[in-house]
Amino acid sequence: QDQLVESGGTAVQAGGSLRLSCVVSGYLFSYTCMAWFRQAPGKEREGVAAAYIGGSSTYYSDSVKGRFTISQDNDNNAVYLQMNGLKPEDAAMYYCAASRLRCLSTSWYRQDEYTDWGQGTQVTVSS
Repeated sequence: QDQLVESGGTAVQAGGSLRLSCVVSGYLFSYTCMAWFRQAPGKEREGVAAAYIGGSSTYYSDSVKGRFTISQDNDNNAVYLQMNGLKPEDAAMYYCAASRLRCLSTSWYRQDEYTDWGQGTQVTVSS
């Protein structure tokens, strides 16, 4: 089983930007779909963005569409989440998730679609 290691989370002011990284210990292409989820205290974990590995399809939750961008780096076996225009409500623990199933618009945001998870990286946004 590959390991997923997230990094890049830190404290930032509202309106700022961050780039989160998720590095796969093996080959990125061993997965078909990679996603970012987040969980704020007292809230359920929610899907933020997903990307079809090796393809061009990407998916975003309505709350981040237009502000966040998910991308893949095959050379470094990594997936990134560029977050711009951060808001206090974006503060959460962010998790990287991986699946060997293809990303679908109807299911990419479901936690049970993913078999492998990272430990998370904390994002704090101050107003």
